[in-house]
Amino acid sequence: MKKSQVLAVAGATLLASGVLAACSNTSSNNAKLAKDYQYVYQTDPETLDYIVSNIDSTSFVTTNAVDGLLANDKYGNLVPSIAESWTVSKDGLTYTYKIRKDAKWVTAEGEEYAPVTAKDFVTGLKHAVDGKSKGLSIVSSSIKGLEAYIKGETSDFSTVGVKALDDQTLEYTLNQPETFWNDKTTSGVLMPVNEEFLTSKGEGFGAPTDANSILYNGPFVLKSVTPKSSIEMAKNDAYWDKENVKIENVKFTFWDGKDQDVIAKGFADGQYSKARIFPTSSTYEKYAADFKDNIYFNEPGAGVATVSLNYGRTTYNHTAKTSDAQKTSTQKALLNKEFRQALNFAVDRASYSAQTNGTDGAAVAIRNTFAPYNLQVGKKTFGELVQESLAKTNSSTWSNVSLADSQNGLYNEEKAKEAFAKAKSSLQAEGVEFPIHLDALVIQESTAVVNRVQSLKQSIEKVLGSDNVVVDLQQMTQAEALPISFSAPTAKEQDWDIHTLLGWNPDYQDPSTFLDQFVLKGGSTRLYLGIDQNTDASVVSKLGLADYGKLLDDANSENQDVQKRYEKYAVAQAWLTDNALTIPVMASPKETAVSYVSKVLPFSSSYSVAGLKGENSGYLKYTEVGEKAITKEEYEKAREKWLKEKTESNEKAQKELASHVK
Repeated sequence: MKKSQVLAVAGATLLASGVLAACSNTSSNNAKLAKDYQYVYQTDPETLDYIVSNIDSTSFVTTNAVDGLLANDKYGNLVPSIAESWTVSKDGLTYTYKIRKDAKWVTAEGEEYAPVTAKDFVTGLKHAVDGKSKGLSIVSSSIKGLEAYIKGETSDFSTVGVKALDDQTLEYTLNQPETFWNDKTTSGVLMPVNEEFLTSKGEGFGAPTDANSILYNGPFVLKSVTPKSSIEMAKNDAYWDKENVKIENVKFTFWDGKDQDVIAKGFADGQYSKARIFPTSSTYEKYAADFKDNIYFNEPGAGVATVSLNYGRTTYNHTAKTSDAQKTSTQKALLNKEFRQALNFAVDRASYSAQTNGTDGAAVAIRNTFAPYNLQVGKKTFGELVQESLAKTNSSTWSNVSLADSQNGLYNEEKAKEAFAKAKSSLQAEGVEFPIHLDALVIQESTAVVNRVQSLKQSIEKVLGSDNVVVDLQQMTQAEALPISFSAPTAKEQDWDIHTLLGWNPDYQDPSTFLDQFVLKGGSTRLYLGIDQNTDASVVSKLGLADYGKLLDDANSENQDVQKRYEKYAVAQAWLTDNALTIPVMASPKETAVSYVSKVLPFSSSYSVAGLKGENSGYLKYTEVGEKAITKEEYEKAREKWLKEKTESNEKAQKELASHVK
């Protein structure tokens, strides 16, 4: 299975990352560039081990510290990084990379430690297995022999399909062709590590507050991590491509998310390079007036934020339910397809999004499918293929429903009530008591999270009636919430019926990185569905996950014809939408599709829809910061220019792919 990097999207855990994207368009107001980049962060790194960890609190730091084989350019194309070139065998199974000779490992003090070699990538993958990397599932079924080694079926790592043929030549052998394999090389699990240094550090490798616990081959070196205070980095003067690193110093200041005005005030005082402007803040009108010509909306990214439903709940330490009958009734209701459809149609995504993005920005962020609607395949988008599939399988339910991004197309009171009526009739026959009580987990420190869940409660109870469904807010601190949701080791600890704390950012550009999340083995069902392999089999059966798994297997078996592959994955997404196992609500939880003021030159960073080397992960290699805030007009002109150039660049890159086949 191919998945990684689940991320919390609670306001108190949302990470600060780079502005959207990717092209050097110097603003007329910013002929002179600033040397510093300053912003906020909200969660301290749990580790600096960039290979073992795949969560944002680590990757937003280490993506700037360590580079892998390839990276993304300003238009999203994959370009050489530590590998200066690569070739692919005609059968698509062997990838050979030439490691550049000028790539060096340095310490946090900038002292040269060793050259980067092909062996470092072999060591990195072995460390991923030894450390039980959370990102292993991205590559475990891809690399020949890796799954057998992970399972202990062989103890000889030389049987795994990664070889250092010499210091400058690295070879991967795959189990099957993957048109998106190179996308995976920007993931943490495939990053290099120096074996001698790793051995010397032992369990201290990647210690979260020790800048000397890792080595650096990327654009920046870490200078310090002070918990709940600051994270500071400096330009790596030994970096092979230091001419393209425009920033000298980086500083992230801790922000607890409580006072939404802190960032805007800091920007006005010159403390930050950019600021997110919260339209729901009590002082929004003041900042809207102060920055009236400078506020703009970023475009939504490929990531998705969801409303998760718990189907296997057995723990009730945080609940408004007063009887076993209420617990049983909720369980039975959630396992009813029509009940879930009713919830899906009852969620007013425009209102939900407005709690974070304001009325003007609400629509921009709306997302109706788990895998991105706008993934392009041939002449149609992925979403168009999904809607065609839905029309064939359940036309009465899905007629006149738009799944397109930035449209509140799923919010439909009539369809919600119709689906609920069917659900209530069958559930009453099973002895279910109404109203159904849904315990909604809420992190109380985050105003945005509280407001979003309040909006969710209001729209569901308004459409379906509070005599039928009641959403009970279970407010708690982040420290209390994460162990029973995002950080819960098994499904048994998932103590909630519904929550909004999860999102997903893709690891590579393919529908599988999204849709594989809902398979019991190797997916993220523990987090999204509250079930795992220890959950009662009857629950899994009622959800129809076996049928879904067959659709995914069929889609994944098509690994040569991209058009057919996407068509088959569209059928799987259609099944997921029709069954409403999870409820997508907003695009890209990493601060896109929100209002900003910024000194960061628009589209001066690398761009990607997946992996760690683009704006979504805070990669700052190319980022340029001016001395004045850009205007909305400047942003729009830069965007228009970038979109045109991106289309041309992507088309050219696609044509050049054939040159790598040998």
